[in-house]
Amino acid sequence: MSTIQLNKITTIPFQYNPKLPSSKSMSNRALILHKLSNGRITITNLSEANDTKLLWNLLNSAETILNAEDAGTTARFLTAYCCVVNQNATITGTERMKQRPIKPLVDALSNIGFNIQYTEKEGFVPVQISALEDWKNIKNEVEIEAGISSQFISALMMIAPILPKALTINLKGNIVSEPYLELTLKMLKQCKVEAKMSNKQIVIPSTPLATTNFEIEADWTNAFYWIALVSLLPKSKILLPHLKLNSIQGDAKAIKFLNLFGVEAEQFPNGVKFKSNGFNFPTNIEVDFNFSSYPDLAQTFIVLCAAKNLRANFTGLSTLKIKETNRVEAMQQELKKCGVELVETKDDYYKLSGSFHLPALPISTYNDHRMAMSFAPLAALGNITIENLEVVQKSYPDFWQQWQRLE
Repeated sequence: MSTIQLNKITTIPFQYNPKLPSSKSMSNRALILHKLSNGRITITNLSEANDTKLLWNLLNSAETILNAEDAGTTARFLTAYCCVVNQNATITGTERMKQRPIKPLVDALSNIGFNIQYTEKEGFVPVQISALEDWKNIKNEVEIEAGISSQFISALMMIAPILPKALTINLKGNIVSEPYLELTLKMLKQCKVEAKMSNKQIVIPSTPLATTNFEIEADWTNAFYWIALVSLLPKSKILLPHLKLNSIQGDAKAIKFLNLFGVEAEQFPNGVKFKSNGFNFPTNIEVDFNFSSYPDLAQTFIVLCAAKNLRANFTGLSTLKIKETNRVEAMQQELKKCGVELVETKDDYYKLSGSFHLPALPISTYNDHRMAMSFAPLAALGNITIENLEVVQKSYPDFWQQWQRLE
């Protein structure tokens, strides 16, 4: 297994501006809308992440078996897409993908009137989609569980304008990752689709997708690895090009946490500058974090809190258990190497305990890109080793190349 040794970072060179990848969340939505518009919608700065390349290849594939590999977004968006374009297809994936739920989406698509069936285990891919002979039985209202993954709902939202009638989506239970639904709404509105969301209900008209160009922003989720480095490195600063404080990406809202970690953000014409102001949150005061709106940032902030020995409590981690790996269990195992316990005190409520030290053993990544990158900022404190360096290809292909420019 390939590993990478990260040497201690003592300073961030003047004018070092690491290149951020384009937003994967925006890119994947833009690809679906591009195809549904028959190419009238164009895209600038498309992500080069493996997940986005995979989605593009499958959207243009003539094969009937479409392997989404370990890409959850790809599997979910593609399932809804194949239904609405009346394509005979089987959506499958890796063994891990076959353990990640898809039942809420399949139930919703079936209730709308599409012909979709499981070919192995109920509730999971592979699923087989059969083209409809006519659309006279397509429903205009559906209910879907909102507490497992917002991607199920976004998948429905994007195909809704293509349906014969307006679609009303009723959201059941607590909504997770709501900013991602807001992202989908904003992108639909750019296509002149007047979608509305209120009181756990989304209404989307049946209407042609208007010609537009999506200019994909720099990715905020990946920006936070560099922000964590600034927090751990006194008197440091870094400018992240093409990043916007007023971004439509949901994870941008997590900048509200930066003051707790002694980091300030300022918008410049060419990006956002982050600098350390030397503030250290008192280690004798508890601080609470709820990651239900931005679960992809949870690992980054948990590692950062551990490194600063904060008395931190975390909730909103339930969706982490159905990601590329069970991210909660993975974090618990790797934090132990740092002398820290991530303890579940009650259902979906965790706290940190112990005293942080640099890991003597390599950090395992569990084939999860975010495990690798969330531990990288610890190099501000000393040398660390991270296994399976290739996993970053999934979302940030040149992350290590950018990082090693610091050394």
